[in-house]
Amino acid sequence: MKYSKLIFTALSIASLSIISCTNDDSPTGEETPNYSVPATYTFERNSTTTVDFSGQSSRLLMLEEMGNIIKTAASNGTVADQSVLTNMYSNTNSPFSSAVLNTSGKQLKDKTAASKDYFELYLGGGTTTEKLSVQAFFETQLTLAQEASLGTNAAAGVAGAYLDGTSKRLFAANGLEPQQVLLKGMMGACFMDQIVNNYLSKNKLDGGSNKINNTNKVVEGSKTYTTMEHTWDEAYGYIYGADGTKFWSSYMSQVNADADFNTLKADIDLAFRKGRAAIVANDYATRDAQIDIIKAKLAMVPAVRAVFYLQEGKGKLVTDNGAKGFHALSEAYGFIISLRYTNNPATNSPYFSKSEVDAMLANMVGGTNGLWDIDTLGAKLDAISAQISAKFGFTIAQAATVN
Repeated sequence: MKYSKLIFTALSIASLSIISCTNDDSPTGEETPNYSVPATYTFERNSTTTVDFSGQSSRLLMLEEMGNIIKTAASNGTVADQSVLTNMYSNTNSPFSSAVLNTSGKQLKDKTAASKDYFELYLGGGTTTEKLSVQAFFETQLTLAQEASLGTNAAAGVAGAYLDGTSKRLFAANGLEPQQVLLKGMMGACFMDQIVNNYLSKNKLDGGSNKINNTNKVVEGSKTYTTMEHTWDEAYGYIYGADGTKFWSSYMSQVNADADFNTLKADIDLAFRKGRAAIVANDYATRDAQIDIIKAKLAMVPAVRAVFYLQEGKGKLVTDNGAKGFHALSEAYGFIISLRYTNNPATNSPYFSKSEVDAMLANMVGGTNGLWDIDTLGAKLDAISAQISAKFGFTIAQAATVN
C-alpha cells in the first residue's frame, strides 16, 4: 500500500521509547527527561490513574442505543418513536434504558458540528448556520425512521420496510436507510469532529493557561490530571471508549484487516500513547507530531469504508431491484458525510470541503427516486469512488477488497 499523501518521513512511529528529546517548544529549549511510551494506554500519577474519558463513553453508548431503537422497530414491526429518539439526541426526559446515561449530563446534540477549529474559529470553513443545519439534518433522520416504520413496504418514492435476507430494514422514500445515515454520519459530525478538530486542536490543548499548567503539572482542582492530559484523553475516548470496540474502533479494525492498510490501527494506537507520554514529559514537539499522524491515519477510515460500501452497493444493484444494495449505499452515504469532518494536518482543513461532500451526496440521490434510479446509479458510484480514492492515494480495488 502506498500512502503517498499521508507519510510523515521525519517521524518514527515504530519506536516505543523516546530518549532525551529536545523540547523545542519550551521557553529554555532544555532537554526533556528520558521517558518511555507504555505498551497500553495507562498513565498514573502517585499510583492513581490520570485517564478519564467517561463522557465520551457515554456518548458512544447513547448513539448505539439510538441505532438499536430503530433496528428493533424494523425487526419487530413496531414504530420507531421520533419523540423518544429526539429526546435521546438531546438527553432530555430520561430517554435511555440506563439511569447512568440519563443522569450523565452528557448529550450528542451539543457536540454535533461543535469543534473548536471548525465551528468556533471557522478554520475548517464551518459556521454557526452550518452547525444548526447539521443538527437539524440528524433530527430529520429520526423523523424519517418513524415514517418508514409505520407499516408500509418500501418502494420507489415510498418510505417503508424492506426484508433484506433475514433482516428487515427501514428506508426513506429516496432509498436511504435513516439508521445508517444517522450512525455513520454522527461518527463524523460528532465523534470525528470532536477528535481531530476539537480535542486534538492545538487551540484547545494549549488554550488559556493549559500549556504552562501542564508543564508545571498543575492538575484540575481535585482531579489527578492536568487539563491538557484530560483533553488528549477525551480525543482517545471517542475511539476507544465504552468497551473499546464501537464505531471508529470497529471500522479501524475492519480497514486494518486488509493487507493494503494493515498498519493503520497500530499506527493510530501508538500515536495516541506516544502523544500522551509526550504530554506528561512536556515534549510538545513530539505531541504535535502524533496529532498529525492521528489526523491523517484516522481520515483514511471513512475514505476506505466509503469506497468499499459504494462498490458493494453497486454490486448488489443487479439483484432484487437493487434494494438489497441500499443498506450498503446508506453506509457509504454516512461515511461520505464524515469526510467533511476529517482534518488534513497540512492545511488544518477537511480533505473534502463541505461543498465537495454535499455534491457527492447530491449525486448519489439525485434524480426522481434517489437510489431507486438504479439504471443510472452505477456510473455515479464509480465517479465518487474515484474521487475519494484519488484524494487519499489508494485504488478503488484496494478499498473494495476490505471485508
